[in-house]
Amino acid sequence: MTTHVKRAYRYRFCPTDAQAAELSRTFGCVRKVYNMALAARTEAWTRQERVNYNQTSAMLTAWKKTGELAYLNEVSSVPLQQALRHLQTAFANFFGKRAKYPRFKSRKKSRKSAEYTTSAFRFRDGELRLAKMSEPLRIVWSRPLPEGVSPSTVTVSQDAAGRWFVSMLCDDPGIQPLPGNGNSVGIDVGLDHLLTLSTGEKIANPRHERQDRARLARAQRELSRKAKGDGANRAKARRKVARVHARITDRRGDHLHKLTTRLVRENQTLVIENLSVRNMVRNRNLARSISDAAWSEFRSMLEYKAQWYGREVIAVDRWFPSSKLCSACGTLQDKMPLNVRTWTCDCGATHDRDVNAAKNLLAAGRAVAACGAGVRPQRSSPGGQSAMKQEVSRREP
Repeated sequence: MTTHVKRAYRYRFCPTDAQAAELSRTFGCVRKVYNMALAARTEAWTRQERVNYNQTSAMLTAWKKTGELAYLNEVSSVPLQQALRHLQTAFANFFGKRAKYPRFKSRKKSRKSAEYTTSAFRFRDGELRLAKMSEPLRIVWSRPLPEGVSPSTVTVSQDAAGRWFVSMLCDDPGIQPLPGNGNSVGIDVGLDHLLTLSTGEKIANPRHERQDRARLARAQRELSRKAKGDGANRAKARRKVARVHARITDRRGDHLHKLTTRLVRENQTLVIENLSVRNMVRNRNLARSISDAAWSEFRSMLEYKAQWYGREVIAVDRWFPSSKLCSACGTLQDKMPLNVRTWTCDCGATHDRDVNAAKNLLAAGRAVAACGAGVRPQRSSPGGQSAMKQEVSRREP
């Protein structure tokens, strides 16, 4: 039996006034149910009791019968049930120590979305109709769905810029493992150049946020002048700021998608550095540039696409001194300040800092693949006679 990869296809759509009102009402009900269920589970938690999904589902049935919450019956029940399932997943991640304790959804800051399963929508002949709606959604089909495939779930959302999206989760038969080519590449991320490959290729950093920094600053100044509250002028200024942020995010995502797809198609093994970006952005001088480079997003895309197409991504220990190690003879330098971009080893080899780091990452990744362990270099003996001596240390899982 062939197992297909689940893939979400996201499209813009233009709702009618009635559809926009219905969806906005649904978003509010989803947020209300989620927050009430979270409050009930938190209260039970203080009594050393656990409340599961089935119990919150029974609570939802009781809430709908009260006069105060009777309006929950006006929207489709499926998104409300899905909100409870999402809360159950959040608690499972918390108890599994994979996430923090679930937080309440904010009316202004939280993502507006509602998820529909097959019982709450109908997809036929390229038309999508949601429960409680008589007309199909006017979707902008920027690309077709896989032929003969119907969505298993549909998620409708609205971003801070006011744009409407519909995301369809499908089994994509077109995603199959690519034929092996034996190519391997080391990838060093940076700020001057977004990526430096062990082949010597350098990929420029587009700096999307810097390109729109003046426009963003102007929109934020206009927002700061508006009186705080729920006024229409402040809401309009807030959407203007959100549109600039959305433009930056979309351009960055498009660039990273094209880049990661190319790397995965061209290489069988990809070696990267296991950076702690969360700690790195604490540097106030570099935080904006590091966030704009989106190293974490790059790694996430690279890993799931490698899984799709049968490639391998190896993450080398973040303490591996890839920049200070000579890729020719293995000599480890004592210091390597950030302002040093090229350097010459005692063996006579002259290195570009980033290309040398990418080559060392590739060599370390090959050792990881061969031994199944983390890699830490040994300090070379005086005279630089060690040729990439590596101490392979097995770690506890």
